[in-house]
Amino acid sequence: MGDMTVSTPPRVLTVAGSDSGGGAGIQADLKTMMAMGVHGMSVIAAVTAQNSLGVQGYWELPPEAVRAQLDSVLGDIGTQAVKTGMLASPVLVEVVAETLGRYGAPVVVDPVGVSKHGDPLLAEEAVETMRTRLLPVATVATPNLWEVEQLTSVKVEDEGGLRRAADAVLALGPKWALIKGGHLPGAPVDLLTDGSEEHRFAAERHDNRHTHGTGCTLASAIASRLALGDDVPEAVRAAKEYVTGAIAHGFPLGAGIGPVDHAWRWR
Repeated sequence: MGDMTVSTPPRVLTVAGSDSGGGAGIQADLKTMMAMGVHGMSVIAAVTAQNSLGVQGYWELPPEAVRAQLDSVLGDIGTQAVKTGMLASPVLVEVVAETLGRYGAPVVVDPVGVSKHGDPLLAEEAVETMRTRLLPVATVATPNLWEVEQLTSVKVEDEGGLRRAADAVLALGPKWALIKGGHLPGAPVDLLTDGSEEHRFAAERHDNRHTHGTGCTLASAIASRLALGDDVPEAVRAAKEYVTGAIAHGFPLGAGIGPVDHAWRWR
């Protein structure tokens, strides 16, 4: 009898790096997925030693370990959406792009290049692989302005430059580009476009430096909403609402930058 009432929630897979401090990466992804009401699964591509002060070191997993994790999850459980984060090296980007391209679920690519502290998280030569292999399989790419510049050489100075940045990112192959304008002066605006329709998302700027994990959290929230059946603009709107609250409730941790609060809706 018990089984009649139990239903399996939509599944979402994150392929990213582990953050020992618990504020970003795989840890942020899984917390976000739980908060959004989906079942989170993880393929760990790299392990970082990091805390509120920065990334002290990172170690990639061997390609066969990443491939085996992907095969395990996708072969048995399956997923309704995927989010990719820190993939560290060209060979890992390659393995992930190839598998996800074949699998066919919507993919949210957070093209992680550098951490909040300015620590590089992507080998120089992996940028090219990201550009040519992973972005073409993306449903949505979510670069910040630093990552836009790293991927396209387009430098955005003001809100007027967001569309130019989006077009340059779309030229690399994703269906949608979400350009995060949070690093611009003034009220933060994100631009979402597929080349024809355009959506702008404004949010109040919170005077809170505890923003570790923002990018991971946003991309995971978008993937979660896609798994729940939203279209892309609706998924981004709902994800932005969740992340804005999480930033507003970010808390101090350690001696440096604290994380956003993934559980803000429950506390």
